[in-house]
Parts: sequence; structure tokens; C-alpha cells
Amino acid sequence: MAEQGVETETRVPPIVDMPLFHQSQRFSWDCGISCVMMVLPPQKRAQLLSNFHDVCSEEGFGKSTWTIDLCYLLKRYQMQHVYCTITLGVHPGYHGQAFYDKILHKDEDRVKRRFAEADKYGIVVRQVKLTTEDMVRHLAKSGPIILLTNANLLNCEVCKGNRLAMELRNCFPWSISYHGHYIVICGYDYSRQKFSYRNPAFRNRICVMSFEMMDEARKSYGTDEDAILIHYSWS
Repeated sequence: MAEQGVETETRVPPIVDMPLFHQSQRFSWDCGISCVMMVLPPQKRAQLLSNFHDVCSEEGFGKSTWTIDLCYLLKRYQMQHVYCTITLGVHPGYHGQAFYDKILHKDEDRVKRRFAEADKYGIVVRQVKLTTEDMVRHLAKSGPIILLTNANLLNCEVCKGNRLAMELRNCFPWSISYHGHYIVICGYDYSRQKFSYRNPAFRNRICVMSFEMMDEARKSYGTDEDAILIHYSWS
């Protein structure tokens, strides 16, 4: 079941399906940048692709992107957005965690500085817990959502490989660990309580996942429930 309080079909369109360009990630670390490319208009996407390494160097994140870095990248290409998170800066509990421990020593100062300077650069950051209702409403009215998830908790009702991974996870729940991964939510089917999303780890395809299971993936410890709400000009 979706979270209590999600609006009824009469308040939002029953189905939303945004025909986004699909950008597969080229490296092990660029899923977030690939998601940014999916929401950029063609000319700006081409500019980023052709200047990829220079942009990464100029932005200062190198091969390690945090959600706040993606916001600065979106700002660089004049994309209106709002960053929602439950943690402003770096969660103190991530020190010593396997996924974060190797990158915190080089990323922490930059991430904290970028949070501190966000307002100066016109980047809107809100400390808030998004509900399924919030996500559905945004998709219906404004645009897609770049979402940080635990890759180990993602699944797809269409992709056979993902279904197998989900079945194995249910058999061996103690094996679950955190691996941060960005995806783009690009629609929903309200009557079926499903989100559709694009995963940069795959080639051009649309994956489908229940509201309930998406909540599990996006609220996993390590994500800070990070979501970037893209506001297209039609809103």
C-alpha cells in the first residue's frame, strides 16, 4: 500500500508518463550525472557530454558526486529545481560506514561548503521528508525527480534480472547493505500504485516499481531521503 494520505485519482491524473531521453552511465561513479543528463534539454545535454571531464574538474567533485553536487550542476545549466533532504550537510553517522568511509575524507569539506553556499548561488535546499503524495503531486504538475536510492533495494516488475535479484533478497535479507545509486522517476500509474523510472545502469528502458518498494529503496539508511524535484517550464 502507498503511504496514507496519497491523493485520489480525481485530484491528479491517473497516469503520468514523461518521455525522457535515456542516458546510460559510462563509468561506475557517474549515475548521478547521467540522471542530470536525462532531465536536460538536448543542447545542454550535448554541451555536458562534450565537456564531461572538464566540467567534473571545474565543479570540484571529480569522480565522487553527492546530491548537492548534482544541484550545482543543474544550476550551471539553468535548470530550475528544489533539493529535498532530511540531512543538511553530512550525516555524522556515516563515518565508519563501508560505503562512505573511503570518500568522506576527501568529500566532507566540499559537501559542507556547498550546502553552506547554496543560498548564495540560488540553489533551493529544503530539509523535509517527502511523502509518496508529494512525489505524485510533483510528477503530475511539474516534472521528473532525481532520486537517491539504495541500489540493492531497487527492483523492476518488467526486467527479469531485477525480479530474480528481488527474490534472492527476500530469501537472504541479512545480506542487504547500502550502495547509493541515482535514478530518475518519470511517471506513475496511480490505480496500480506504481512508479516508472529510468535507471542509468541499464540501457534504454523504463522500469516499474511499487510505491511501497520505492519507499523502501529511497528511505534506506544512507540516502538521507535525497530527492531533486525538477521544475519544467510547463509548471
